[in-house]
Amino acid sequence: MSQMPQLSACPSCEWPLESGDRFCGACGYDLSAVPVRPDDNPTIAMNGSTPPQTGAPGLDWPVAATPDGAATPAAPHLPAELQGTDSGGRDLPPGTPPPPQSPPPPAASGPDAAPGFAFPAPGAPGMPDGPHPQPAPTGPPAPTGSPASPASPASGVRFDRPSEPEEYPLQAPDPRVAPDLPTPREGTKVCVACRAGRVDHDGYCENCGHAQPRERDHMEQDVGPVAAVSDRGLRHHRNEDAFAVGCTALPDGRPAVLAIVCDGVSSATRPDAASMAASRAASESLLTALPRGTHPQQAMHDAIVAAANAVNALAGEPATAREHAPHQNAPACTIVGSVVTPELLIVGWVGDSRVYWVPADRSTPPARLTEDDSWAAQMVAAGLMNEAEAYADERAHAITGWLGADAYELEPHTASFKPDRPGVVVVCTDGLWNYAEAAEDMADALPLDAVARPLHSAQVLVGHALDGGGHDNVTVAVLPFPAPPMGAGSA
Repeated sequence: MSQMPQLSACPSCEWPLESGDRFCGACGYDLSAVPVRPDDNPTIAMNGSTPPQTGAPGLDWPVAATPDGAATPAAPHLPAELQGTDSGGRDLPPGTPPPPQSPPPPAASGPDAAPGFAFPAPGAPGMPDGPHPQPAPTGPPAPTGSPASPASPASGVRFDRPSEPEEYPLQAPDPRVAPDLPTPREGTKVCVACRAGRVDHDGYCENCGHAQPRERDHMEQDVGPVAAVSDRGLRHHRNEDAFAVGCTALPDGRPAVLAIVCDGVSSATRPDAASMAASRAASESLLTALPRGTHPQQAMHDAIVAAANAVNALAGEPATAREHAPHQNAPACTIVGSVVTPELLIVGWVGDSRVYWVPADRSTPPARLTEDDSWAAQMVAAGLMNEAEAYADERAHAITGWLGADAYELEPHTASFKPDRPGVVVVCTDGLWNYAEAAEDMADALPLDAVARPLHSAQVLVGHALDGGGHDNVTVAVLPFPAPPMGAGSA
């Protein structure tokens, strides 16, 4: 097998070659077809003249002889060693600066080459790296200096591309909207977010998964002269408070206004269900007993007992449920309520929810009408701590009395008052009085027109707690004293 000659540049396009190349990386020239150089190649004269040389016809390129006389092609000449020519093939005048040392881009060759195409070097702007760049068609020449038509000065090929936007105006589909969902049946609760999905029993949309606002997160009720507001607060995931307000008449026709507020014990099972059951049971008991002529204080005592029985009934779970959660506490809550008649103010409670009295004449002092069933209250009653020290302790809000099947002993507290002046009764959970503990603080937070606008006053008090941090559920009811005639409402 004949030895393939070692070339330093392609004889067709003068592209630099590496040892062992069989084809030109630029034009694809078959290097095995190059004839072997004769052994008697003369050396090149240093004066720039080139002696005649023999070789294949049409190959006019000098080579240098190696010391051992082998016909091995030498490296390409430096630009200063050869006389340059212009684009028409004419010799350049002496002193003309030499062209750049980097090899010029090779011209297209072969039968598929088309006029107007040139192959830039690999790695040039706009061309991929590799031995076989793809040609780019040339367009009509643009005016000189036009920024929209950059062209390669060596090949004349334009590499400009039409401007493309950074972001395509394609709107992503909204995953919350499902246009192919069937229209929900009438009466079905629809998601408030996507307006298409049905809300399941857990309170989540079956289409987009959005959690629906729960009815108990914020509740308001205005019943003539009495109103109440309850809010989940800013930290709790649900509202475990509940309330009930109402109006009725005594046997002699005089009005009676009532309010019940319950606070679920968070450490117990289903505290929200316990507070709701207790508030409803106590309210129904009062609305039934007062028209029959039962004394309001006795009616309040009986209402608390009825509420306790309702909460105890929630603990009657199946035996299998107790096996799965044997250490859970029974449902539990606290309760506080008030009944207002034209001459009496009745309060009743179990737990740490409170009742405050705020006179309409703010020049007279307000008062707190209940005593907490809590660790702090016991410390103060026993003389072991003063009130400030007791309520600053981390155990202050640990309750010692509640409604529930695991309560130590049910001890309803009731009291009867005969105020000598008009005022307002505030019935609330600790979610409010934590931000207005003293009676004077509660009076300062209560609007001056609370007697005429109980609903607005309840809203203001809930807002006061939320502005203070809203760490707990907040529930408050506002009742004017004395009870106004039947049919009178808030302004």
